[in-house]
Amino acid sequence: PLCRKAVEKLEIHEPRCLKCGKPIRCEEREFCHDCYNTEHIYERGLSVWLHKPPVNQAIYQLKYHNQRYVAKYFAQEICIKYAEEIRRWRPQALVPVPLHRKRRRKRGYNQAELLAEEIGKILGIPVVANLVKRVHYTGYQKKLDPIGRKKNLEHAFAPGGDPDRLPTDFRRVIIIDDIYTTGNTVDQVAKVLKTMVFQKVYFLTISIGQGY
Repeated sequence: PLCRKAVEKLEIHEPRCLKCGKPIRCEEREFCHDCYNTEHIYERGLSVWLHKPPVNQAIYQLKYHNQRYVAKYFAQEICIKYAEEIRRWRPQALVPVPLHRKRRRKRGYNQAELLAEEIGKILGIPVVANLVKRVHYTGYQKKLDPIGRKKNLEHAFAPGGDPDRLPTDFRRVIIIDDIYTTGNTVDQVAKVLKTMVFQKVYFLTISIGQGY
């Protein structure tokens, strides 16, 4: 409650990019600078807040200090703000961005999976955590520039389960992650999903950067 006013100031409103959901200054523009110059693989995405204090600090506590209860709050806020939009997407599954087994073993959990599970409970959407796996251990993305981020994630993900075992009518899915910065992570996961049965891939994150 003490953070509520500070958090409300970071909430993203229109006008926003029609692709990644970043706020844009000019209502006449449909896309942010990044999406004008990048061909993203996903259809569309949304985030609740800008990645600034105190939101980024809370995400840090969730990821690195075992404050798992924060995932429930974040999920509630995502659903309050975007439940109607999510229903329009008609998702058949939520897919959390996977951690490499080495990092998951060290951390003990995947924060994206916790978030997906909470969103799934609220909206009644199944979570399929093993659809995509992380096959290469990559360094921390935040230490890299945009080109380095993209190169770092090439071939990092692969199909995790047997695509033939998925229901034949599975076509629409939402990727769940904590932060959207350049979109490279979401794009690489979307790329894998589109080699499977999925035709429409969206994303939801807690926070988003303001460009690069």
